[in-house]
Amino acid sequence: MLPTWSSVFAVLQRIGRSLMLPIAVLPAAGLLFRFGQDDLLGQDGLGGTLPWLLPVAKVMAAAGGALFDNLPLLFAVGVAIGFARKSDGSTALAALVGYLVFDLVTKTLFFAAGEGAVYAKVALTLENGTPALNTGAQNPTGVLGGILVGITAALLWQRFHRLKPPAWLAFFGGRRSVPILTAVAALALGVVFGLVWHPIADWLVEVGDWLSAHGTLGTGIYGVANRLLIPVGLHHFLNTIVWFTLPECRAGVHGATRDASGDLNCYFAGEQGAGIFMTGFFPVMMFGLLGAAIAMWRAAPPSRRRPVGGILLSAGLTSFITGITEPLEFAFIFVAPALFAVHALLTGLSMALMAELGARLGFTFSGGAIDLLLNAGKSNTHGLGLILAFGLAYLLLYYAVFTLLIRALDLPTPGREPLEKDTRQNQQPPDQNTLG
Repeated sequence: MLPTWSSVFAVLQRIGRSLMLPIAVLPAAGLLFRFGQDDLLGQDGLGGTLPWLLPVAKVMAAAGGALFDNLPLLFAVGVAIGFARKSDGSTALAALVGYLVFDLVTKTLFFAAGEGAVYAKVALTLENGTPALNTGAQNPTGVLGGILVGITAALLWQRFHRLKPPAWLAFFGGRRSVPILTAVAALALGVVFGLVWHPIADWLVEVGDWLSAHGTLGTGIYGVANRLLIPVGLHHFLNTIVWFTLPECRAGVHGATRDASGDLNCYFAGEQGAGIFMTGFFPVMMFGLLGAAIAMWRAAPPSRRRPVGGILLSAGLTSFITGITEPLEFAFIFVAPALFAVHALLTGLSMALMAELGARLGFTFSGGAIDLLLNAGKSNTHGLGLILAFGLAYLLLYYAVFTLLIRALDLPTPGREPLEKDTRQNQQPPDQNTLG
């Protein structure tokens, strides 16, 4: 049993290290994307008074959104390069080919189902009312699909990059065979996901319906589930239910009333008590994860703190400012799942406590400092001081818990993973005095 677990853990470590390549570019992408939103530099923000900022906002949003819209593809390529030992450019090409095949195969099968959550994600309605496949939609499998395709491409590269077919097929030998084989494997993987993912996604939507109908308990469970589903990208299904579908309200702002659906829409319509499914994210995203980043940075050996700190602290500040947490969470999801489990539980606790104590605050994008400042003055925002005080306590709590667990369990967080060195470098040269 022990060797099996050690092997699994070693694989997870390799995956974790490979994830750092795409993660390193996400903090900058997050800032660009957020500043390009309508309520900042766009038409509802500074762009409304300074029209020359409108094209700037569009460019910034496009620059950041390009990466986030293609996050599964980035992880497919990154995992393939990092997971395959001594990989080269053909590994990345194989991952790209594999994910393109996987993406369209799964979407086609989801659309063919004709109903359910995954169908809704990939379907659009033409002008004549006919449903059609939206090939440009994000794949409902999220990052999980990209990671699995990346691992598949890496394993196939390791096995077949030196393949020697018969002479009449020699052109397709060696590294050229890997993209072809990866396309076939991705086709099979896409068929499997296309068949099994539909009921899983529908079940998750039903869970979201239940959560939206319960108060403190519902928000707490939702907070835990939301974080646990981050690796597979399925947290968006829950968000769609509680933020944009249920509950329904009729709210008024400045004398005008309108019907609204979902916690987020009701909050911005001015409904008192709305924001219950958003408030608890602020202490976690602004303060808790920043404390986690500092803990992981300080836990790294002194010789490696500088490069690791650059990545972790920038990711922590991105979470604090914008509420984009994936760059930091993916730094420990796979290499230290115990930390991720604690993070999910603490998120649920924050959601439940903020709901129970009556604190209410919403966001248009995520639970970062920008949205907090933008919405602090809304008439249906309550308990802002409580949210900030609880956030500071969470910063200390995350720092203490992460530090304790990293050192007690010797977790391989960034900077603490073993260096891959050539064993020959560790061999001592023979003693010159023993030579004849």
